[in-house]
Amino acid sequence: MKRIAWGITGSGDLIKETYETMVDIKNKTDLQIMVFLSKEGETVMKWYHMWDDIQKDFPNFKTEGGPNSPFIAGPLQVGYYDALIIAPMTSNSVAKIVCGIGDTLVTNVVSQTAKGSTPIYILPVDREMGTVKTVSPEGRVMELKMREVDVSNTKKLAQMENITVINSPDELYDILGVNRD
Repeated sequence: MKRIAWGITGSGDLIKETYETMVDIKNKTDLQIMVFLSKEGETVMKWYHMWDDIQKDFPNFKTEGGPNSPFIAGPLQVGYYDALIIAPMTSNSVAKIVCGIGDTLVTNVVSQTAKGSTPIYILPVDREMGTVKTVSPEGRVMELKMREVDVSNTKKLAQMENITVINSPDELYDILGVNRD
């Protein structure tokens, strides 16, 4: 049986799509998925009216108490988990990781896991220059313009040791060996 650690940051962009994908994967497999949320991840789940969903679908989720609380980095470093997924990831968290800052639960977990052999998969929300369409908590479609600094940091993230940048929640099916049908 595989164990996956899935971290959620404070990004509203791609949160619904990622969440639906992870619930589908959970329902189709016997994977053990440990979910942890940054402080802002909790805020976004509530703002997008998904707080009740996560409590139902992943009742043992963990929320950030500090950069190393709950203690997730150690089990990831020693291989207790087969993979670390951070999806979606804010540009703020990407920038911190690129600069070597581990002052939040998610950034600390990524920086410490990268020192071991557990693979890390990250879905940054700012991947390419231009605009993206996203959905507000009220369901309104809106466009966001990507900033050069954020796209540049995503490119740097993709060059870091033991980190694979992914471009869509759908890639998680292949990464975790799950049939989409």
